[in-house]
Amino acid sequence: MFRFVAVTTASLVLAASLTGCTPSDANCIAAGDASKAVQTTGAFDTAPTVTFDKGLVAKTTERSVAIQGTGPQVATGDTVKIEYTLYNGTTGEKVEASNYTPGQEMSYPIDTAATQFAGLSKALACSTVGSRVVAVIPNVDGFGDQAVSAGLGAEDTLVFVLDVVSVAPKPLAEATGAPVAPTAGFPEVVFTDGNPTVTIPAGDVPTDYAIETLIQGEGDVVADGATVTVNYEGVNWNTGEVFDSSFDRGEPATFATSGVIQGFHDALVGQKVGSRVVVIIPSDLGYGDAGSGDKIKGGDTLVFVIDILGVQ
Repeated sequence: MFRFVAVTTASLVLAASLTGCTPSDANCIAAGDASKAVQTTGAFDTAPTVTFDKGLVAKTTERSVAIQGTGPQVATGDTVKIEYTLYNGTTGEKVEASNYTPGQEMSYPIDTAATQFAGLSKALACSTVGSRVVAVIPNVDGFGDQAVSAGLGAEDTLVFVLDVVSVAPKPLAEATGAPVAPTAGFPEVVFTDGNPTVTIPAGDVPTDYAIETLIQGEGDVVADGATVTVNYEGVNWNTGEVFDSSFDRGEPATFATSGVIQGFHDALVGQKVGSRVVVIIPSDLGYGDAGSGDKIKGGDTLVFVIDILGVQ
């Protein structure tokens, strides 16, 4: 779930004692003996120095505040950007850490009702941006029987030191911006009640990549490797058949730009949030000679309508 990174030693200039939740944080997970036993020094958004005695035990997730931030409060459903250091509370060993570099924070969706690994969400929910939070998470709120990665056993307690850097803007409901005239030769796209209908034009199947913009958004630019939230519909140009559609499912999709076919990746990177684009993807930038499933054969050209709703 987390990546292993090397921590760059930083100059630590601020010492902070741990407290429980402030009165305004009445719904926060409470501090406990285990979380209070973890001490941190160092400035916010720099690698902390962390001390505690190994063998920490907590029956439920405990949360203490080392540095109280004054920014917006985190709520369930938000996506937060955090820097973190993770220790094995049972052995006292550091497991991993982020690299504490601006712009490279980890994005984490807050879901306190999750059935697996809810502890981190519980610790972050109701924290304020600018806060450093210590979370001691027992196995029941952690990895469970999947805690078999390097440095963590299935029954080990987790100790997180979490810096809440920002809350990501919530995704748009639909593409929003300036309409742009369609490009000749592209499929016709008509929206009815929020859902697209794509009509493939007559003629030869294109074999070159091409993209048009139907709505020019005004939001943040999608960077290479960013996590995006989009609505999309995919049509096989060769058959005219829809093979995948988040519009039809009624829920946008969220994924990293690095986790999709090259043509879809290229259609996203450099675009602004709020944009609606149509992209023609030849097979060499799609599923190649192998195809995918029953609806995409090897060599088929694809077309996607994409609403770019958010970026993390």
